[in-house]
Amino acid sequence: MNNIDLMNYWFDSADNDFDTMKVLFKNKKNTWCLFLGHLVIEKILKGLYAKNNPKNPIAPKIHNLILLSQKANLEVPKEIREKIQVINTFNISARYDDYKKSFANKCTNEYTAEQVKNIEEVQKWLKEQ
Repeated sequence: MNNIDLMNYWFDSADNDFDTMKVLFKNKKNTWCLFLGHLVIEKILKGLYAKNNPKNPIAPKIHNLILLSQKANLEVPKEIREKIQVINTFNISARYDDYKKSFANKCTNEYTAEQVKNIEEVQKWLKEQ
């Protein structure tokens, strides 16, 4: 696969995860909704990495959104970077048992709605890149 094929692969996968995130949100599965939101942003960043690194389009096998945005050679505005920093925490918080309970308590319907909106804003900005 060339870098554009890889980019499209990651973007398609992110779109599928985005749809699932919305279903989870609708059904108030808040922790998993936000975990999938992290995956949406991660996959878009990996697609942008592929686009911006045609000689080596295979994205690194990492989940840190901040590091991925740097490796994708993106100049992220402060407002988007701050949202990415928060979204970045959803990977660990939803994945590991010792964090799950406190994360679940944090994921009220209101908090989750706010973060889904942030995920949508970051997704939109990234796709414009």
